[in-house]
Amino acid sequence: MTQWSGPTLIAVLAGFGLAFVLVVPYVAVTYRRRGELGTFRAVAAPAFLVYAFALVTYTLLPIPDVNAAYCATHGELAHPEWNPVQFLSDMREFDTSLLHNPALRQVLFNVAFFVPWGVFLRRLFGRSTAFAIASGFAMSLLIETTQLTGVWFLMPCPYRLFDTGDLLTNTLGAAMGALLAPRLRRRTRAPAGEPRPVRTRRRLLGMILDLVAVTLFGAVLNVVVLAVEYVAQGTVHNSPAVDTLLYTCLPAVLLLLVVPLATNGATPGQHAVLLTVVDATGRRPSPWRSLVRFVLGSGGYFLLSGFSPGWSALWLVANLALLLLTRGPRGLTGRCAGLTVADARDPAQVPVPQG
Repeated sequence: MTQWSGPTLIAVLAGFGLAFVLVVPYVAVTYRRRGELGTFRAVAAPAFLVYAFALVTYTLLPIPDVNAAYCATHGELAHPEWNPVQFLSDMREFDTSLLHNPALRQVLFNVAFFVPWGVFLRRLFGRSTAFAIASGFAMSLLIETTQLTGVWFLMPCPYRLFDTGDLLTNTLGAAMGALLAPRLRRRTRAPAGEPRPVRTRRRLLGMILDLVAVTLFGAVLNVVVLAVEYVAQGTVHNSPAVDTLLYTCLPAVLLLLVVPLATNGATPGQHAVLLTVVDATGRRPSPWRSLVRFVLGSGGYFLLSGFSPGWSALWLVANLALLLLTRGPRGLTGRCAGLTVADARDPAQVPVPQG
């Protein structure tokens, strides 16, 4: 593993891990603010998390064995490089072609590394060009100061050099990204409160969010129960059958059956993407219809997953295939349950309570 592959792998795993945790609230907030998710935000949001972790990992890693001997032999790292164009002199020290010059490659990397900063600040967060450039400089200054202080005095001495040339090239990269961002294609979108057609990809997104929500709820419940059990008894017990019922079936029933019955018939994932569920008369689904949809849909997958993984995987694949093959607001599960998915912003589709 090279000095770059380790930090990159950590950034990717941490970024996508955090994206998995935050995806449901992020999609819900985005739909309410913008009316839709959009391809750019679906890609840019997790990419930004990976990039943010990369800023941390490339700043700190790899960490050498910083001891008294290291500090004695690397005393020059405690003295900042105040000449912002010192890299020009460094380039002349290498007897190589320009394309193979290590000093030049480092400069180009510093510029390229902060181009995404400008793009993300302008396109993902909607900030001004001046703010994107100024914040890029501030972030670079934070990185350089972290290196100068030995990770804020956690280390006995610095193990990276404070270089004003890095400040210059990082800020240049942020400026390039900020100026490039408006040139990226942007389409006109309808007001956030205007109903949208219910398409397959939106139904699919709601289904994926349900799978994520149930999985995370089960994981949190698992940690809480184990912590309470350990505090109370000093040990934990493992029972596969109980674990399946408690950490898989119970979260699925609560989120995919109880929540729809208590609200407008929509699951948490459907709530996030502003979908509602009605029967043929425009009323909120009855408990019976909700139960049919639960068993035939994602709920059936979770009920089977702990007891028959093979069948549960087949069940999930079948549901995904049927969802992709059925167009419009009604999939096969909805047809069997006599239910229709509609946009929650459409006044004509607001469910009427049963009674």
